[in-house]
Amino acid sequence: MIEYAIHYAYVAISLGLLFNLWRLFVGPSTTDRVLAVDTMVINVIALIIVYGIQTGSTMYFEAALLLAMFGFVSTVAYCKFILRGNIIE
Repeated sequence: MIEYAIHYAYVAISLGLLFNLWRLFVGPSTTDRVLAVDTMVINVIALIIVYGIQTGSTMYFEAALLLAMFGFVSTVAYCKFILRGNIIE
């Protein structure tokens, strides 16, 4: 039964990634593109977690945590660059 839930999660998360790619390429403003990239990071984290559940390995959870920290820092840095024009003051 868990196999069906895992396959459904793969399909749902992949569909979300496709919609994010569409928003990334078609997005009318830079803010839409930044949010699309941030949401894509969240979806990739979800894919890593689902794969970790499928394989039963805890290594993937640590990789997802590292990717979450990197995604947060990069989103904050890019938003600060958009607002102020520089990252380091």
